[in-house]
Amino acid sequence: MDNKSKLIDFAEHLKQADGLLITAGAGMGVDSGLPDFRGDQGFWKAYPPFQRLGKSFIDVATPQLFYTEPKLAWGFYGLRLNQYREVIPHNGFHLLKQWSDTLPNLKNGSFVFTSNVDGEFQKVGFDDDKVFECHGSIHWLQCLDNCTQDIWSAEKFEPVVDEEYCQLTNDFPTCPHCGGMARPNILMFSDWHWQSQMQDEKEQKLIAWLKQVKNLAIVELGAGTAVPSVRNFSERLINHPVNESVSLLRVNLREPQVPNKSNCFGVSEGALDSLAVINEFLILG
Repeated sequence: MDNKSKLIDFAEHLKQADGLLITAGAGMGVDSGLPDFRGDQGFWKAYPPFQRLGKSFIDVATPQLFYTEPKLAWGFYGLRLNQYREVIPHNGFHLLKQWSDTLPNLKNGSFVFTSNVDGEFQKVGFDDDKVFECHGSIHWLQCLDNCTQDIWSAEKFEPVVDEEYCQLTNDFPTCPHCGGMARPNILMFSDWHWQSQMQDEKEQKLIAWLKQVKNLAIVELGAGTAVPSVRNFSERLINHPVNESVSLLRVNLREPQVPNKSNCFGVSEGALDSLAVINEFLILG
């Protein structure tokens, strides 16, 4: 079956669904112009200074770097914070929000499960309480030394970064409690001090929402196997359903494979193009 046929078949499931679960990985942001960090080459293409330094994404995305090379650590996260503040979400985000609000059978609306930390879903109007960011959000900060479990908004921090060397050139954000350095409220590699309480609350809300849904449609977008949190969650709901009916659409350019079940559809397309095909069918079908 070709990609378009699979998308149209899934759209039939979506029209009958009373709950839409949107699961999204880094590939979802590519159509908005964001990098997906795919392998060292993808990471270095997005952030060339790290190729010169011989540092991979795993080397950089760790709390340890804030202790050993704090200007470099905040240079990287400062660049990303500025980039994510400026990004304009592609139309696929708007289509998902439109479906959530207008599909006649979708009485339970939608919920988002994402490994992305960029806040694009909230930008197009998704309720923050219904966006479970399993790796946290760059728009929130916490104390690097974990003096309290507090987290707070990053909105007052405006990073200035020397992009050639990826070095923060203005003052570090600080903890309001101890005055020490703050860090993003993001789950990093080898990270034992991520303050997860805000996301823990959203996870409980997601679990409660899933229990209300009888006919679940899952749209998974741009979630690869390198960081499998999103794919694993989608497949768990397929393999151990809590709903009377569940269907999965997996949209992934390079890794569209799905469980061998009649209610699973794997499509090797980009997120925006795939969502546009479904939307055209929903309007005309």
